[in-house]
Parts: sequence; C-alpha cells; structure tokens
Amino acid sequence: MSSEKDHVDIDISILENEGKTEFSEKIKIHKEKASKAFQDLIINIKTEASETQVASQILVKYVKHGNVTKEEEQELKTQVYDLLKVLGIGVPFALIPGASLLMPFLIKIAQKKGIQLLPTAFNENDDEADEKST
Repeated sequence: MSSEKDHVDIDISILENEGKTEFSEKIKIHKEKASKAFQDLIINIKTEASETQVASQILVKYVKHGNVTKEEEQELKTQVYDLLKVLGIGVPFALIPGASLLMPFLIKIAQKKGIQLLPTAFNENDDEADEKST
C-alpha cells in the first residue's frame, strides 16, 4: 500500500523562515517518519469525526423514537467516552504551557497501567502496528 508516491511532501520552509532551523532539520532527517505520523493523525481524526457523526444519528434516533438497540447504545456510550477523552487531553494541551511536552509521556504511562487516554480510533492503529510487528 505504501510507496514513495503515497507519502505527502511536507513544506517546512515556513519553519526555516521563522528561525526554527533546528526543528526543520530534524524533520528533514526524519521526513518519512514525520509524514507517516501526520497521515496517521489525519486518518484518526477523520475516523473519530465519522464515529461522532454515527453517534449523533443514534442520539437523534433515541430522541425521536425513545429506544435504540443494545449495539447502538454501546456505540453511543463508547463515542461519548471518546469525546470526553478528547476534551480531557485537548483542554490541558491547549491551555497549560508545556503540556504538549508532557502528553506523550502521560499517554505512555497510562497505557502501561492499562488506562486508555486516547480515543478508540487512535488505539486501533496502535493495535494494528503491534500485530504487524509480531
């Protein structure tokens, strides 16, 4: 599936123009890895958006008809938990200085303790990567 033409070229000239040459050099060195990370992020965000859309349709169905199936109820609960996770990670990330540096460490520590801080779309890709490495 992945070939040289599949990856997205990242324009880092903005970083170089603003004096962030050290960071832009690191991106150049790890260009393929950074490109893959950005692609995975976009895919996961799109997945979460579509899951949220499905959950909103289930919620509308519940409001209109007063009942949903057990599967729909479970899907709705999962998506509400995912939205709360996004808020729990997103708010400190945006408001607390330095939180962007701590988030990866907090996520790894939580995973070691069996706590999933990331929404399910992000965890599914981790599971696939684990399966491929074995």
